[in-house]
Parts: sequence; C-alpha cells; structure tokens
Amino acid sequence: MISNVVVKRSLKCLSLMVLLSITLISIPVTGCGTLKNGRGWGQDAIYPVDVKRIPRAAYNALFDLQTLIPAAGALVFCINDFDKKASKWASSHNPIFGSKDSAKKASDYLLIPLYAETFVTALATPSGEDSKNWAYWKMKGIGVEGVALVTTYGVTTLLKEGTNRDRPDRSNDKSFPSSHSSNAFANATLSNRNLNAISLPKEVRLPLQVGNILLATSVAWARVEAQKHYPSDVLAGAALGHFLSAFIHDAFLGLPEDMRFGIVVIPLKKGGKVELNFVF
Repeated sequence: MISNVVVKRSLKCLSLMVLLSITLISIPVTGCGTLKNGRGWGQDAIYPVDVKRIPRAAYNALFDLQTLIPAAGALVFCINDFDKKASKWASSHNPIFGSKDSAKKASDYLLIPLYAETFVTALATPSGEDSKNWAYWKMKGIGVEGVALVTTYGVTTLLKEGTNRDRPDRSNDKSFPSSHSSNAFANATLSNRNLNAISLPKEVRLPLQVGNILLATSVAWARVEAQKHYPSDVLAGAALGHFLSAFIHDAFLGLPEDMRFGIVVIPLKKGGKVELNFVF
C-alpha cells in the first residue's frame, strides 16, 4: 500500500512538473506564428461576436462528458445517505492526504499551479510576431478567459447562497457546490484549450492535459478529505467549472472550432452518438 507521504509528494511533483513543462514550452514559442487558419490567438476574441457560435458552444459544453460524468456522479451520491457516508469515511480515514489539515492545505496549494498554467499557456499560444498586435490580441484572449473564471466563481457563489447546504464539519452553510472544485476544473479546461492552440507533439500535449485534469481532481478530493464538502458538492463543482469555462471560451474567443479537447454526447431520435475531440 502506498503511504500518504508518497502520494502527497507525487501530487506536489506532478503539479510542479506540469507547470515547469508548460513554462519551458512557452519560452521558445511565445509570440511566434499563427493558428492553423492564419489568425492570431485572441485576434477574433470578443468582437465581432459570431452569434451562431453561442448556442453551439453551449450545446457542446453541456453534452461534453467532462460535464455529464461529474454531474451524473453528483446525482448518484445523493441517493440515500451515500453522500454523507462517503464524506464521513473520507474525512475519517484520509486515504490520500493523511489528515484533514493536510487535505485542506493541499486543496489550496494545488490550485496555484492550475491558475498559473491558465496564464502561462495563454501567453504561449501563437499570436503573431508584431508586438503591438501580440499585446492587444493577448489582452483580448486573456480577457475572455478571465471572464470565464470570474463567471465560474460568481455562479458558484450564487448557488452556495441559494442552496444553503451545511458543510460536513458544520462550519457554515456554503457547502454546495465546491468553489475549489469549480475553479480547479475551470482552470484545467482553459489550460487544455490553450494547449490545443499551441503547436506541440501529441506525446507532449496529451500528458499535460491529463495532468491538468488529475490536478483538478486532486483539489476536489482534498476538499472531501478535509471535511469541507460532500462528494456531490465537488462533482457538481467540477461539472459547473468545465461547462462554464468551455462555453465562454468556445463562444467568445473566436478560435477555429476544431480546436477542442473533449468528449461530446450527441442525442439522436433513436439513441445517440459519442464524439471524441482531440487536436494532435
């Protein structure tokens, strides 16, 4: 059995490795080149708005499995007392982080590289070589991603105020949904979208994207072990964070629509189909 110390060190190393890798990647590519369509990242952000993209982006974000799976998981945990039993077991045994205090600290610590990655990957996207255009386009693109993060935080806060669910440790009634989880998955989604815009070998891009999701998952689980949230809280936060960030990014950044990392369920009259989207 792997010790808690080994697991915590592994998570710390993972977060540092992902951030360091992206930072090193960004050094030679920042400010160079354009996207596949010849435009710069951020060039078509905000204005003019393609109205047709908005419902399409909302649809794709809603039926993305990265939204549907955690949302379904949150519903499953609400059956009977499964939510409370799982929370009690996690906060009593602390299988990953060793103690409630360590879990709480880890949930805060692991958010830092996720926020940093969103900014670093945005800077690393190709926005041309003209310095004036580069700065302006970056400002617009980062502005859209900033709105996605602020919106995620705002909607999460409104839901907390509306649901008034007591936390497992009874410290207050702001348990549902988890803001740590929604923020973590919003940043992971934006970072992964940015990585799709950077010219990288698939052997590099995919591990970084998976690493981002693992970091966000670690943040969410740490909140459960810290007895600050029930599993349904963090799963709902994960679904909310991914949906809002994916929707706002895809609707308002104006990037080529094939630059998406996700798995989408498409309902049909006699069933449905699953569409896998990776950019290599």
